[in-house]
Amino acid sequence: MADLTALLDDLGAEGDELDRLVAPLTAQQWATPTPADGWTVTTQIAHLVWTDEVATIAATDEAEFARQLDAAFANIEGFVDDAAAEIARSEPAELLDRWRRGRRELVAALAAVPAGHKLPWFGPPMSAASMATARLMETWAHGQDVADALGVERRPTARLRNIAHIGVRTRDFAFVANQLEPPAVPFLVELVGPDDAVWSWGPDDATQVVSGPAVDFALLVTQRRHLDDLYLYAVGDDARRWLQIAQAFAGPPGTGRSAGQFDTGPSTGQFGTAPQVDP
Repeated sequence: MADLTALLDDLGAEGDELDRLVAPLTAQQWATPTPADGWTVTTQIAHLVWTDEVATIAATDEAEFARQLDAAFANIEGFVDDAAAEIARSEPAELLDRWRRGRRELVAALAAVPAGHKLPWFGPPMSAASMATARLMETWAHGQDVADALGVERRPTARLRNIAHIGVRTRDFAFVANQLEPPAVPFLVELVGPDDAVWSWGPDDATQVVSGPAVDFALLVTQRRHLDDLYLYAVGDDARRWLQIAQAFAGPPGTGRSAGQFDTGPSTGQFGTAPQVDP
């Protein structure tokens, strides 16, 4: 069972890291376009504000969350963008204060969720630990957009293991979202973390295998880098297909990023210049 306290600590640390990146920005820098079409740094933080606040509502007021869900279904194509755009009208200082307050409230709300209780969400209901992991994943992913916009290279941390975990757990979802039958057999996913620790999921004797640097896998499943720009191995047809459609976030299949969009190049490590598929 996931350690909720540790997950909430990681969620807080991820938010704090992004906070340190955006807090010193000028008003002009807050308006910097990010790789997400039409979204500035302000929009990215505004989206995190909205999602954190809605997650807190899900943990504390299920009747109000049901109303939020009805509003979302009434505007299924635009409710995420519309919510971010509305909050993004705030001045940067006001937005930053609201985000900080919302982060604290979310951590407190999730810590108070009774063990075994499932929280409503826009997808399947989830535990407090799963909600914390999802919020960590989104904070990291949108933080990557901000870092890319500002030309900042972030240092990978062990918190990537949480993002990799949700990436592995959403394998079947990615297939279903793309109208494909999920593979019947488990995969082995073996990743190298920033401290050279090996993180693995699945049986050692699996015939379908994905491996590579954990940061590359995280960038892939959050669709912040194109597969062609990452050093990831895939052994087996189903594993290869998964890498082409992997998606750790809810909703319809994302468009991701274009190949060669970023100049930084793929991550390296013990995998060196590994091919993306087996020979």
